[in-house]
Amino acid sequence: MPQTPTEPRTTEPRTTEPGTTNRRTTTRPTYRHLFTLPGTRAFTAGNLIARLPAGMFSVSAVVMIAGSRGSYALAGAVTATGLAATALAGPWIARLTDRHGQSRTAVPATAVAALGSLALLLCVRYGAPDWTLFAAYAATATTPNTGGMSRARWAHLLADDTEALHTANSFEQAADELCFMLGPALAAFLCGTFFPEAGTLIGAVLLLTGILIFTAQRSTEPPPSPTPKGSSPLRTPGIPPLVAGFIATGAVFGAMEVVTLAYADAVGHRAAGGAVLALQAAGSCAAGLLYGTLNPTDAPERRLRWCLLAMTTLMPLPLLATRTLNSLPALAVALLLAGMATAPTMITAMTLLQHRTPEGRLNEGMSLAVTGLLLGIACGSATGGWVADHASPTAGFAVPTAAAATALLIGVLSKETP
Repeated sequence: MPQTPTEPRTTEPRTTEPGTTNRRTTTRPTYRHLFTLPGTRAFTAGNLIARLPAGMFSVSAVVMIAGSRGSYALAGAVTATGLAATALAGPWIARLTDRHGQSRTAVPATAVAALGSLALLLCVRYGAPDWTLFAAYAATATTPNTGGMSRARWAHLLADDTEALHTANSFEQAADELCFMLGPALAAFLCGTFFPEAGTLIGAVLLLTGILIFTAQRSTEPPPSPTPKGSSPLRTPGIPPLVAGFIATGAVFGAMEVVTLAYADAVGHRAAGGAVLALQAAGSCAAGLLYGTLNPTDAPERRLRWCLLAMTTLMPLPLLATRTLNSLPALAVALLLAGMATAPTMITAMTLLQHRTPEGRLNEGMSLAVTGLLLGIACGSATGGWVADHASPTAGFAVPTAAAATALLIGVLSKETP
């Protein structure tokens, strides 16, 4: 699916300052080079603050609800409801963002989400009926796709520089991994050290603060598209296979998380499960940063297939480690290695999504990736948990392996866009 001159651009061409010209970088771009562009440090700082709570809210809600109501089943059902609501509301919020701009849309959407978090906190604190927990947590689905908005800004700023955009996408994926690695740990610390509602409260404050800092950087914001060109991204050739691939990749993440925790519990080291999972995120983060320093020359479609092949090859390592060695340290090493294939896969898939999304609809296109991942995580978690319960945690590691193979099959069978 090589990119051709007829392929729709994701943003308007970058506007030059008076007396300057656009130019393609002739040297390999670096992360330092990205942050020499005016405004990039400020919007990145705000976005990272706003993105950290994404890894906090689910853990905080489970600890808070289970501790108060004594039911992990209720806590899991509430968080699953929020996940489903986010998958439904995400594309709608992103469509409004494309049409009206990030600043005008993200701030009120974040305010609604923050109020939902506070409502959940108060309902738990004061013993409100169970149904109020579902309603309050569903309101948090208006949280904007902070990672997608940041990627949209990079695509706007670097529309004339493919190599630098590759580096920016790599940085964003590494940032995702870092936030999902630190977020749960921070949530557990806050809830355990202060009071059960502390994680939710601090998460809401961080989200609102980060969005206010991020949206204040108007100079880097992509211009709104009140009348976007082209059809919906989901009906654009080449995008449905990518969304299907994101669903399969999300299943890898969801299944691996549940099965790893189940295995750690089965071998008597339940408290170490989170630390072992963090190694997978660490491996992915390191691989993503390294991948961003490369200067790929192959078409992104071909690179995606190689990345999917690497992920399918490495994903059986946790299954082999637990089946042959039956050791938590061996599983930790296997997860570290397996995680190194996920970030390059996500980076390349996101780059392809940017290329294929019709002009003026980039935030909506990015939201489809998040929706696919959320659906995949939910399916992977449910399937992995069922196999771990009805067979064994070791057998459960076959689920992420199968999901990775499915993603590879989708990549191989998908047709190239015209």
